[in-house]
Amino acid sequence: QSLPQQKLLTWLSVLECVEVFAEMGTARVWGEMGRWTIIVLIQLAKAILRLLLLLWYKAGIQTSPPIVPLNREQQQPLHPQDVEDNCSGKDQTYVGRRSSRVVRSLQSTPSLQSRHWGSPQQREKSQSQRAEEMNQPPTPLGLQETIAESIYITRPLLHLLSLGVWGQRSWKPWLLSAVLDISSLSLLSDLKDLNRRERAELRRRTILLLYYLLRSPFYDRYSEGRILLLLRLLADYVPGVGFVTRPLMDYLPAWQKIYFYNWG
Repeated sequence: QSLPQQKLLTWLSVLECVEVFAEMGTARVWGEMGRWTIIVLIQLAKAILRLLLLLWYKAGIQTSPPIVPLNREQQQPLHPQDVEDNCSGKDQTYVGRRSSRVVRSLQSTPSLQSRHWGSPQQREKSQSQRAEEMNQPPTPLGLQETIAESIYITRPLLHLLSLGVWGQRSWKPWLLSAVLDISSLSLLSDLKDLNRRERAELRRRTILLLYYLLRSPFYDRYSEGRILLLLRLLADYVPGVGFVTRPLMDYLPAWQKIYFYNWG
């Protein structure tokens, strides 16, 4: 990736990290008008950055979060003592004469900071596979797939526009957003030879369609009573589940009112 593209991904990741805090903080300081203003500005900035990545840098199907979080356990560097052992040429493994089982030799046991339970070959193989997956170029998108990804990127802006036209209690914004999400997934379903990261992103978008059960006005009219009843039954009749379901019942109304939790 070029340096400008990395900067765009960084700013996009920052926006996704602070969007909920910005919405709640602005609502506390400037009220509902300020809250919706910051929501529009953040969604507009995210859409511009994503369209630049899609159309100018040919970034393909964009994941969320844009920058994959670092797994510090997998990326942990070797201890200096381990590096010395590797450079000295010590055998790291021992092959059993009768079982042919590969085990780590006692002389090359790594330090506690970098110790793991798999064989060196397994660890090297898994690290090489992860590095290969991370370095795979994005799948080139044709015209149909580019339109589908553009629909997915601009869907929040169209939803906000429809909210301003028809109001928050209308079914039209809910239906418009659902149609755009389903249309985008349908157009992308014909794309073959996706890498692992892109397939995971499409699965995530498909699962997120369940959020429409928690989005108003569907939630207010149909889902709320049934979901709360199910959580209450689980809390009353399943031992131990109440520690999770009762706080969830208290938190769900507040969570449902935050735009970036629900629609972002």
